Amino acid sequence: MSEGAPTVSEAGTAANPRRWWILSICCLSLLIVGLDTTIVNVALPSIHRDLHASLAGLQWIIDAYTLVLASFLMLSGSTADRLGRKRIFMTGLTIFVIGSAACAAAPSLDVLVAARVVQALGGSMLNPVALSIVRDVFTDQRERAQAIGLWGAMLGFSIALGPIVGGVFVDTIGWRYVFLVNVPVGLIALVLAAAYVPESRAPHARRIDPVGQVLVIVALATLTFGIIEGGSRGWTSPLILAAFAVTLVSVAILMPYELRRFEPLIEFRFFRSVPFAGASATAVCAFASFGAFLFLNTLYLQDARGYSALDAGLATLPLAVFLVILPPVSGRLVGSYGNRRPLILAGIGLTIGPLLLTGLTPHTPIWRVFVAYIAFGIGNGFVNAPITNTAISGMPAAQTGVAAAIASTSRQVGSTVGIALAGAVVASGSAHASTDLGPGFAAATHNGWWMIAGFGAAVFIFGLITTTAWAGATAKATAARMAPEGALT
Repeated sequence: MSEGAPTVSEAGTAANPRRWWILSICCLSLLIVGLDTTIVNVALPSIHRDLHASLAGLQWIIDAYTLVLASFLMLSGSTADRLGRKRIFMTGLTIFVIGSAACAAAPSLDVLVAARVVQALGGSMLNPVALSIVRDVFTDQRERAQAIGLWGAMLGFSIALGPIVGGVFVDTIGWRYVFLVNVPVGLIALVLAAAYVPESRAPHARRIDPVGQVLVIVALATLTFGIIEGGSRGWTSPLILAAFAVTLVSVAILMPYELRRFEPLIEFRFFRSVPFAGASATAVCAFASFGAFLFLNTLYLQDARGYSALDAGLATLPLAVFLVILPPVSGRLVGSYGNRRPLILAGIGLTIGPLLLTGLTPHTPIWRVFVAYIAFGIGNGFVNAPITNTAISGMPAAQTGVAAAIASTSRQVGSTVGIALAGAVVASGSAHASTDLGPGFAAATHNGWWMIAGFGAAVFIFGLITTTAWAGATAKATAARMAPEGALT
């Protein structure tokens, strides 16, 4: 069948004849977001030296971005459903480009962190909205699973490309160009989106939920602050205890408040579906492990092992290659056999990889490090397709933007918490780790790798539980309650 030929879904709906071209455009947004994640990690040691940043400061460079993404993804998803997905997608691209340029020009750590916030505001309007666009143009469930697999492959490609491009930039023209590279890619995506992406909205526009939005921001911000700053200020200091108390109070208010709203920011009714709840928990654990892994690994290779930025980027290729080749395989497995097999494979890889690094030293044989990268890459290569497929399939068509945003938010929450915990664990393992990122940093990471392995084991357990017949029954019951007239995806 040719790319331009229309197909008919299982529900009898004609698919967009330009669906594969539109997927490619949407994938460009994933490219710059994924590229930004790994390319910035490679630049952290140089930023540490140039801007005199502490370990906590380096954490904030990453977590300021993921924190804002996690806070605004659901708002962006529901706003796109209301105002138009193409419109919000293009707005996000514009803000992301502006934020990237501001990061490149930042004269200090504080300005860089602030610019990362702007960048993340734009990023929050990209991936969940693009997923909703993909859902609209791929109406056949098998094709949709394949498209999601290709979507995941783009993430793997960006991760593979980021460390290499970032290493070249850092070693030649400077770390600021790791942010500037987003500008031309973003502008190309903006032009193509204006020309080819169709506009779409939800049949029913959801109401704005300002109270829920504020509570989400406060809960995530205070949790992240408490974890990152607890290592240096003391876990029992009044400020840290107050931050965690605010987190608990915010969550305690948020859940009953959202359940009482007719159109909440967070649709907690989705979580009555065990597969959906499991997909969200899996996303948190998988991306906590991934964010922590990248953060610790980058600093280990450059500061403890003495690699240049480019050599460190090249060293991650054994991990990245599986992030490129396995997501389409995972998508086909999901489309043909369901979520169980890829989730179990993901959990095994995510557990074995970090376990191999628990005794890491500056002189650990590089082949052993590469074996760990391969195992971890296999785990990450399988995990995204079942998460995303569960999030946007089986939910009412009017709420796919919100459902996709919850899945994306879970990823960013996981990444934020993982990086924060990694820094806290390392700081507690060495009195000098927060300021001296030298050879002793390797020993300080040991507890961090154990923590990351624990996240992988959780993915394995969730994969077993959420793919049972009982779990499937809860998903069907939830779908029936959410869409009594049968308007499911």
